[in-house]
Amino acid sequence: MARGRPSRTRRNERRDRHGRGLRGPLLPASLPAARTRAERFDDLVLDAVDLLERRWAQELAGVEFAVEDVPPSDPAPWEDDAVPLGRLFPADGASPPRVVVYRRPVETRADEDDLDDLVAEVVIQQVAHLLELPPDDVDPRYGED
Repeated sequence: MARGRPSRTRRNERRDRHGRGLRGPLLPASLPAARTRAERFDDLVLDAVDLLERRWAQELAGVEFAVEDVPPSDPAPWEDDAVPLGRLFPADGASPPRVVVYRRPVETRADEDDLDDLVAEVVIQQVAHLLELPPDDVDPRYGED
């Protein structure tokens, strides 16, 4: 009879190797705190777009709005070396115009309290560029503190 390690049988499938129970979410998915930062940021962009679409519904009818984590590493020719917070991609053939807001650069420049204001400003700036209007004409609240 060989003497080796005794074979272990798992008595309790609900424990991990350290004797702790299975880990699960701390909050139910139905609570607002269970949402990720990216999901909350998407909601801020949608709120800003909704406010603008009320006033500019016809002009923004075919415009796509998107959120990306970071801008591409190759800047557009008209941009300086600063990291963009958002970018407008004009209509190109069959693709409609697209406004993109970059989540990580915006989050690093704003406090938690000011994030919604900065997101709204970035969206307003890009829509103003699209409509070829000053940002104050797109939304009179632009630049207010």
